[in-house]
Order: sequence, then C-alpha cells, then structure tokens
Amino acid sequence: MHAVEFIEKKRDGGAHTPAELQEWIAAYVEERIPDYQMAAWLMAVYFQGMTPHETAELTLAMAHSGEVLDLSGLGKTVDKHSSGGVGDKTTLVVAPILAAAGLVVAKMSGRGLAHTGGTIDKLESIPGWRAELGDEEFMRQAREVGLVISGQSKNLAPADGKMYALRDVTGTVPSIPLIASSIMSKKLAAGARIVTLDVKVGKGAFMKDLEHARELARLMVGIGRHAGREVRAVLSQMDQPLGRAVGNAIEVREAIATLRGEGPDDLTELSLALAREALEAAGEDPARAEAVWKSGAALDKLRAFVAAQGGDARVVDEPERLGLAPDVYELRAEAAGVVTELDAYRVGLAVLRLGGGRERKGDAIDHGVGVRLAKKVGERVAEGDILATVFHRAGRGLEESSQRLKEAYRIGQRAGVPPLILEVVA
Repeated sequence: MHAVEFIEKKRDGGAHTPAELQEWIAAYVEERIPDYQMAAWLMAVYFQGMTPHETAELTLAMAHSGEVLDLSGLGKTVDKHSSGGVGDKTTLVVAPILAAAGLVVAKMSGRGLAHTGGTIDKLESIPGWRAELGDEEFMRQAREVGLVISGQSKNLAPADGKMYALRDVTGTVPSIPLIASSIMSKKLAAGARIVTLDVKVGKGAFMKDLEHARELARLMVGIGRHAGREVRAVLSQMDQPLGRAVGNAIEVREAIATLRGEGPDDLTELSLALAREALEAAGEDPARAEAVWKSGAALDKLRAFVAAQGGDARVVDEPERLGLAPDVYELRAEAAGVVTELDAYRVGLAVLRLGGGRERKGDAIDHGVGVRLAKKVGERVAEGDILATVFHRAGRGLEESSQRLKEAYRIGQRAGVPPLILEVVA
C-alpha cells in the first residue's frame, strides 16, 4: 500500500478503484496505515468529494472490515435508521409495528451524543432492559420475537468506528460521502435486506437544508442498491422537536402512548409513514402498518420485546413506572400570541444541560430528566400559559437549561406550520 500516492490521488481530484479502497481500509484496520495518513486522506475527501460509485465501494470495504451478520434465514428482515434529531423516538413505534406486521426487525442502535438522543439510551430507561446481547441470543430473539435491538457491536464495521473518531477531531464530519458511508456501512454489516432511512432536515438535524439532505438520501439509497439491498429514505422536518417529549424515560412514555393511539399527531404521522415505506419495500401491503397499530398488535409486540431483553414489561401498561426526575420547572409565556418558532437544537441543548445527554462518549446520563412541550409552532398562547415543563434533579443544570428553552421559543402574531414529511427517495 503506497499511502502517500493514495492520498495524493484524492488530493488532486482523482478517483480510487474498488481494489485500492479495499486495500486502504484493510490496511487502516490492521494499523498498517497510521491515523495521521488517514486524517490527511479524509481531509482530501472533504475538499475533493467522491463519485457515487467510489462512495459505494468505500462503504462496502468498511462494511466488510469486520463481522457481517447473516440474517438470510430469518425471512424478510428490516432495519430503520434516523440521521439524528430531537425528540425522535420513532424506532420505538416503527419497530413494533413492522414486527407485528410480519417482518423481522433485527437492529443495532447507538447511543446519543451532544443534542441528539439515542435509541439505546431511551430503552435503558426501562428497568432491567439490557442492550448487550451475544450473537446467538440476538439471532434467537429475532427468530422467536421478530424484534431485537441491541447496542452496536465493536466487531461490526470497525473501520467506521476508527474513522468516525478521527473525523470528529479533524473537522471532517460534514462530508456527505463520509456521512453516507458511515451510516450505510453499519447498515450493510448488520445484514437486513430492507433499510428505511429517516433523514432529518432543519435546525435540530445534521443536515440543515433540503438540498444537502436530498443529496445524502439519494447517495445512501444508491449505496443500498449497489449492495443489493432495498433502501427507502424519508426526508422529515426537524426545525422543531418531534412530538412533545424530549429526554429518555419521557420519550419512552410518549412512544407507548403513540402505540396506544394517544400520541402526538406528528410522531404518529411520521412513524406510520416510515412503516408503510418499509412494508412496501418488502413487497407487503403498506396498509398493514395502520391495521396492526390500531389493533393493539404492535403494543403487544413491544411488550414481548421488552420482556425478552430483561426489561420490566409492566411499563407498557403502566408507563408511570418509567420514573421522571422529581423536581419541576414551568416555562411560561411572557406575552400572548402564536408560537412562530421552536428551535429543536436549543431544546436538545436544554435537555443536555440537565444531564439527559452526553458531551463525550462514555458520559453517564440521567434517564429521568427531560422536557415536555406544551406549545408547538402554530399554537396560540395567552400570557402566563405554560410553554414547557422541565423535569430536573435538584436544580442541576436548570439555569442554563431554562435559558436555552426560553431562547428556543418565539412568539408572534401568525405562523405557518411546515409539512412534516418533505419527500421520499426510493
């Protein structure tokens, strides 16, 4: 491997062959390529970009840098991924719906970082629920329950873990080819034949505008097609949080309410849309999504899933068992009008400051803290109305959190409510 020549080729705008990319990734995982040379190449990609074919081949090389799960004996397997948002608990709603509709959801999920929440963090607010499963246990639960969600295996696409850590400290995270290959390498290695992507767009998302989100979605769908997978991408709005709950335990409560038919309209709309796309991609009737949701079958599937992974399944029927922090602060409107803006990023930071998120990987989090949004964009408020309720623990981070929350709200005289689902890429 002539590392300097490889770096210079991309620096000068050249395109790598599949064989070159495979050798480069293998050499890096085996530590024959040092971090400083990989960092130089990542910066070259940041400035020069990659062709769609190059990106697809890079993704395949990363996916095959470690273990690749074989789910072929499980029937129609599906994975669902969100590009990161605030209040985004759709996996907790979509996965039980798909499993109840007859698909097998065998998924590995991550933890939250900075202002975005992670599915594993939310699930770990359920007493007893465990994320770490061995391979045999993972496969057995997929066969018997039809739904399994575990923490990310270190053996799955290890090249991505090493590269992402390097990107995080070298200013090369916001590169669309690198984002796409990072997401899709893990999805390909995890083995599901059908992948539904929720690509967030807006202030609380990594993709701030529709143009770049669309580019990312198209690239990921193309990578999936190149690898022989069926991939759909739904572009959804993330200027304001999804639903009314932001935190960990409080979001699980809201997801359970949604499966009962009592959840917020936006969370219900997006969850059903994602489920329909997955079912259609699997060759199934997309109308089954709403049918199993309304029948209660999806709620039954959630109950079975929680129990199978050691959790207290009583929380599905008694969500109050998911304890919230005991201390409460209410943010009230200082003037009458209409909510014209609710900045998702600032709401995410508010929960982060309470201890509900992590600044660095490995930080401990408080599952009980969070925010319940009483008012969202387009809703009228009177002076003194509650805008949001903050659940905190003895005032930890409350001053900064409440300030972030106050900054998130804008009150005016009129507001248009933007569409939640912007488009679908297939």
